[in-house]
Amino acid sequence: MNLDPVIMQKAEVLIEALPYIQRFNRKIIVVKYGGSAMVDEALKRRVIQDVVLLKLVGFKPIIVHGGGKEISKWVGKVGMEPHFVNGLRVTDEATMEIAEMVLNRVNKSLVQLVNELGVKAVGISGKDGMLLQCEKKYSKGQDIGFVGEVREVNPKIIYDLLEKDFLPIICPVGFDEHFQSYNINADDAACAVAKAVKAEKLAFLTDVEGLYRDFEDKDSLISEMDVNEAQAFVDSGSLGGGMLPKLQNCIDAIRDGVSRVHILDGRIPHCLLLEIFTNKGIGTAILNSREERYYHAE
Repeated sequence: MNLDPVIMQKAEVLIEALPYIQRFNRKIIVVKYGGSAMVDEALKRRVIQDVVLLKLVGFKPIIVHGGGKEISKWVGKVGMEPHFVNGLRVTDEATMEIAEMVLNRVNKSLVQLVNELGVKAVGISGKDGMLLQCEKKYSKGQDIGFVGEVREVNPKIIYDLLEKDFLPIICPVGFDEHFQSYNINADDAACAVAKAVKAEKLAFLTDVEGLYRDFEDKDSLISEMDVNEAQAFVDSGSLGGGMLPKLQNCIDAIRDGVSRVHILDGRIPHCLLLEIFTNKGIGTAILNSREERYYHAE
């Protein structure tokens, strides 16, 4: 019998995914959602499709999202000028008010997309259930306003939602000991949440393909590295820009119990599925020193 090769290829894809579905069934996966994938509507839908598929095949995904570009847009709309210090947004009282409104608006739009695809989602902020407790963050000693550093995570609300089969979607707004609201960097919030729930995986959707040994050489993409190699990479001083704090966040998450962290290009359609369910993957995976490197076997 001659079968359509396209049909056979689809079967092979499903079989390739089988060991990953088995390994991560009922495991928690935190997805930090940001960058261009939040701006492009087609990409946004594909990311949400990926997360919904993860949920339906037995994973326990959690989304932590940003919204910096959307905040900047609305700050401009009300006639204010955004200010940054060392790459971090200065968040005064008026900007904090806008940021919280915008982030909650983004949050509910993501909840709606997930619900449309047949999965029950619940949107929360770091204020709900006292999830993200903060202290004031400084940038090299400079005051940058109501920007928070996560001090403590109370994951009970997340566990309750997961137990009731909801998909939690978290916006990075927290509070301090005086219950003052703070805007939290979404990378920091995702790491804090992943550490608190001992996530099996933490995936960052970014606007780069992954980590390069030499950023100018696109053939030097690093498919996998363990946490010690990653720390040596940070200490070498060869990593610049916004990737340095992101990689340090990855290292800290792994040392606090997360098994694997993935840095993915969110501009690639279905990047989550390609990284998690295929042998080769597409981004950079950082793993603890006890994990075997079997994902990228040729």
